Amino acid sequence: MKKIELSHPVEAEGRTISELTMRRPKVRDERDARRAAAGDDAEAELMLLANLCEVAPETIHEMDLADYRSLQTAFLGFFPPAAPTRKPSG
Repeated sequence: MKKIELSHPVEAEGRTISELTMRRPKVRDERDARRAAAGDDAEAELMLLANLCEVAPETIHEMDLADYRSLQTAFLGFFPPAAPTRKPSG
């Protein structure tokens, strides 16, 4: 799980949200978001992040763009960098 402090708190869901906690993604999370977004990649990403943070998609819609970028960065942090490929010797 990752905690993301919002630089610009959001008024949503009847409260002020200044921090989100993101859980690790599962394959079904991405599949469900893509299915629900019906081919809209940006909306699928937004729905995926909302689900992982356990907030309504409308909450993510209201976020400052800099805070949204922090969510994207946190999401990508769940995936290790790819190992460099080695050239065959000889």
